[in-house]
Amino acid sequence: MADGDKKILVVARYRKTEALRMASGLTLLDDPVSVLVCGELEPSEELDVQLESLDFADVPLQRVVDEGAVTQALAHAVTQADVVYII
Repeated sequence: MADGDKKILVVARYRKTEALRMASGLTLLDDPVSVLVCGELEPSEELDVQLESLDFADVPLQRVVDEGAVTQALAHAVTQADVVYII
């Protein structure tokens, strides 16, 4: 990571496919992007496209399905980021 880079975290909590789309767009910046998905992902073609795009861009994606573990995962991820988007 170069000086001046901001670590960007996108939290997919409510509108998950939209959050993944946004994370894909943020990869066009020079800043590193990571994604935390809270809860289950509902399968769809659009979701598959976004997941493939993030995989292609080597964006780290963490999934937390257990609601009891979401708070801890979210707290840890937020402390590691400079910018956080919760969608």
